[in-house]
Amino acid sequence: MSDLLERLRERGWRLTSQRRVVAEVLDGDHVHLTADEVHARAVERLPEISRATVYNALGELVSLGEVVEVSTDGRAKRYDPNAHRPHEHLVCSGCGLIRDVHPTGDRLDQLPAGERFGFTVSGVQVTYRGLCPACARG
Repeated sequence: MSDLLERLRERGWRLTSQRRVVAEVLDGDHVHLTADEVHARAVERLPEISRATVYNALGELVSLGEVVEVSTDGRAKRYDPNAHRPHEHLVCSGCGLIRDVHPTGDRLDQLPAGERFGFTVSGVQVTYRGLCPACARG
């Protein structure tokens, strides 16, 4: 059973067969699928699942805070199930591949008080950009 499925069970989210398949598709490290990719993989497991059902399930998972929407450079939104594990993203400027990275140190500590302009900062998002090995070779 995936970490996501465990979290959803603990929250009491009704796990229909369609919702279970969506959660199973999102299982794993470095998972950043578009809604269409989630649907395509879900259809392999449950042929009758509709695109609307996948979109609805993804919307609910985002609303619950169990999945994070990741948007990069105007590309399609991607869905990251590692919502409860602090991490940053490494994005390929060529193909759009996204990898989770875990730098050391607290990013909030790196923003000097004088640069906060009175904000009470609650979070930080950092995206590293570059070329993946395949794009760099090509």
